[in-house]
Amino acid sequence: MAVTVIACSGISNTGKLTAQTGAMLLHCSCGAVEACIAATRPTAALETVIRHADRVLVLDGCADCCGKKKLRALGIEPHLHIVATDCGIAKNGMAEPRFDEIKRLSAAVLEAIRR
Repeated sequence: MAVTVIACSGISNTGKLTAQTGAMLLHCSCGAVEACIAATRPTAALETVIRHADRVLVLDGCADCCGKKKLRALGIEPHLHIVATDCGIAKNGMAEPRFDEIKRLSAAVLEAIRR
């Protein structure tokens, strides 16, 4: 069963990391991720994507959990939730995400999907 990833996609390094990780998983997860959409998208777009999702995974960058809060405001509880900073990735302002961070977060997402 494939998942739809809702990435917080904020402006900090961890927010940018969630968007880049989601995009990579969309192309490299062998079908485990069926869609990736930014939580910053308009509400109607999120509702449309989620309505057609088998499972929803929220990928937040930090403990602010903006992606999860946005879904809860729509009355939706995600099936899975991962926070980049809980995976050992430091939030450090506007730095660009590194490839090793994308790999680490991607591995955490794939592990959660396969459970």
